[in-house]
Amino acid sequence: MIKKSRLDLYLLNNGLCETRQKAQGLILAGKVRDINGKVWDKPGQQVLIGSEFFIDSEPMFVSRGGEKLLEAFKTLEIKVKDKICIDAGISTGGFTDCLLQQGAKLVYGIDVGYGQTAWKIRNNPKVILFERTNIRNLKPKDLLSRSNELPNFVVADLSFISLKLVFKSIGNLLEGDCIEGIFLIKPQFEVGKDKVSKGGVVRNPKFHTEAIESVIYAAKNFQWNIKNLIASPLVGPAGNHEYLAWMTLGSKSNKSINSEYIQNLVKETL
Repeated sequence: MIKKSRLDLYLLNNGLCETRQKAQGLILAGKVRDINGKVWDKPGQQVLIGSEFFIDSEPMFVSRGGEKLLEAFKTLEIKVKDKICIDAGISTGGFTDCLLQQGAKLVYGIDVGYGQTAWKIRNNPKVILFERTNIRNLKPKDLLSRSNELPNFVVADLSFISLKLVFKSIGNLLEGDCIEGIFLIKPQFEVGKDKVSKGGVVRNPKFHTEAIESVIYAAKNFQWNIKNLIASPLVGPAGNHEYLAWMTLGSKSNKSINSEYIQNLVKETL
């Protein structure tokens, strides 16, 4: 008699997954393949005992945003261990996932949307989620109503709004002797619509430079000063190249991050 087993139980019994629930999740996510590369996506499918299956490697973060932020931490040697952070535009939670993996003590996740944040992040006791919330309307007392500490580090990945409009509001939410932030500059939301090509992509290097310089200039008006700037290791969903700006509140700017540096960075990136 040919022996068979449910796929989810087969993965569990053969040590490919720690729990049956984990097996079912991987199967439904299309992460399970047989020796011929075929994807098996039904937990209850019957498989022959002795069949070989492989699990596609799981991503490090709940979204690609985590990979972008990790690049900034590694390249710029930024430390967030034990920091109280705010994630402006948390969305799925990639930035927050990265912050937590880097040792952040607490993360306030802010988003105008609802129900987007990954279950893993939503249920982490170190995450305080503010959904249906515009960062520009948030006050320190709102944060303190959910915890007894204000943030001293910010990350921002915003869409359909310019960073130039949020620097003041974000600065008002922070407290501490050394306040820092990493801001994802998305040229498509920083330049006029007439400078955005079909498909929502900014292609002209001049407009990229203009976008970056305008953000840095606007930030300076609210005491945010540029410390360093790198290109994001990943392009946006539509193919836009983005940039990670490391800024500090109140301290002096890094004078080497000037127009020439920005133009060269854009040239190397595009």
